[in-house]
Amino acid sequence: MSAPPKEEPKSSNFLRAIIERDLEAGTYAQRHFAGTPGDAAHQAAGPLDAARIRTRFPPEPNGYLHIGHAKSICLNFGLARDFGGICHMRFDDTNPEKEEQEYVDAILESVRWLGFSWEAGGVNHLYYASNYFDFMARAAEALIEAGLAYVDEQSADAMRESRGDFNTAGTDSPFRNRTPAENLARFQDMKDGKLADGAAVLRARIDMTSPNINLRDPALYRIKRATHHNTGDRWCIYPMYTYAHPIEDALEGITHSICTLEFEDQRPFYDWLLDMLCTLGLLAQPRPHQYEFARLNVTHVITSKRRLKQLVDEGIVDGWDDPRMPTIVGLRRRGYTPESLQLFAERTGVSKAGGWIGYSSLDIALRDDLDPKAARAMAVLDPVRLVLTNWDEVMGAGTIDACSAPVHPAQPERGRRTFGIAREIWIARDDFLPAPTKGYFRLFPGNRVRLKYGHVIECTGCTLDANGEVVEVQALLVPDTKSGTPGADAVKVKGVITWVGVHDGAAAEVRLYERLFIDEQPDAGGRDFLAGLTPHSKRVANAYVEPSLAAAQKEDRFQLERLGYFVADRIDHGNGRLVFNRTTTLKDSFAR
Repeated sequence: MSAPPKEEPKSSNFLRAIIERDLEAGTYAQRHFAGTPGDAAHQAAGPLDAARIRTRFPPEPNGYLHIGHAKSICLNFGLARDFGGICHMRFDDTNPEKEEQEYVDAILESVRWLGFSWEAGGVNHLYYASNYFDFMARAAEALIEAGLAYVDEQSADAMRESRGDFNTAGTDSPFRNRTPAENLARFQDMKDGKLADGAAVLRARIDMTSPNINLRDPALYRIKRATHHNTGDRWCIYPMYTYAHPIEDALEGITHSICTLEFEDQRPFYDWLLDMLCTLGLLAQPRPHQYEFARLNVTHVITSKRRLKQLVDEGIVDGWDDPRMPTIVGLRRRGYTPESLQLFAERTGVSKAGGWIGYSSLDIALRDDLDPKAARAMAVLDPVRLVLTNWDEVMGAGTIDACSAPVHPAQPERGRRTFGIAREIWIARDDFLPAPTKGYFRLFPGNRVRLKYGHVIECTGCTLDANGEVVEVQALLVPDTKSGTPGADAVKVKGVITWVGVHDGAAAEVRLYERLFIDEQPDAGGRDFLAGLTPHSKRVANAYVEPSLAAAQKEDRFQLERLGYFVADRIDHGNGRLVFNRTTTLKDSFAR
């Protein structure tokens, strides 16, 4: 499991105080763990748990993880790391209709990429809720025998009406007072496939007048004939998430079950269910406890799986890993590093209060991570040829003048990168104007600029095509002005531009991405989130890059001078095709 990217003061996190309190009180000190998940008898046969705490990351494998999940991953694995515990990787795969192996594989890869592992002490703590289906059915039968659950055969509409609302108490189902024997028989009929889908549900028998609607006899099992990615067609009944989740936590010996605030109203049922099953002797004490925190809301981002899927299905983005998507696979292709996402998660803190985090905070974390790491390089976007018309006279025909620059300006031990300047070079089209505007200090007829790491040049004119587009710029080399040589500073200029030699530059495609949504809260207030799309959030530019980038490997990250941070994406060296995605600019320019 990787360490946080930087040693910084811990951000506000009330969960740390809870864990510290529990450790000081020895709340879980006498907890046994047999090495694998299991019931009370199984765990009692094992030694005292060597893990001081146990947390878990429990996604449902029904889609790709997004930036909110990244925070949850960092939180659960990070707390376990910091307090000498273990974090389990668990799939809450209780809904066979929406779950696929594709998502399982993608989730595991995303967690690994973020820098975390579910292996500890040689034990692989990768678990599936579906592997607990046998115990869940046994627990349901125990609840039925204790008079704490019953099979309800009302229609869905009748059941919904009988639950009441916040102002009206619920009413008992006509099936609520069946005997345990009758309920066991009907539950067996459900398991044996003798009842149709939707014909019956198993409900907890709690209190139909409870002010918390979640305690008005919540459903525990429903009938659903569907092939499950893990158990196949063995089951035709499946547990409800609210029933399965606390049982999963208890079987795995989880101490601190951390979730987002939307589950706060479900905590009383979480507690009721575990208390009942512990009392019945099925689950071990001390049992898990659930704690809720405010979910991560990032401006200019949506995290609804349904809406993200719509973006993919309608071709608004180029798949789940489109670099504009807030999915972890998308952030990865955009060029965000695992360390930057960990840093972002730590800085945003953990609290009960909601609110929004500016997208710029994510980019700041990325810049803070990459600035000391990323190799520097020069690239020219939307290139135009510049000819130094006096080159042969000053430097000699065919001469290539060797230039160099540090791989990283603050780390001389990383060496230098080399490239050459010759009679023809590429410059960016926006580094030249035939008629300059006020305050423009780059290249225009009569003006001098420095070619970065090279010579001072003086523009003499340009060549236009039939449409008035600049196709070539002409300039004179100013002798004895090469950077790093005596007298180089004798000629003062206000502008410095980047360049790439025509003879050694590598052709590349550069994809310039903006935030996908211009609205800070794209789907707030029920608005049409598609109306808030940023125009031209993806722009593809032709480019030339310095020769040091010709050998770039996929996911190599660079700071292209003056342009921002970029990542190599889907490199095809066989066809000489280089593709770079811009992760972020050097400064936040989105609001301009």
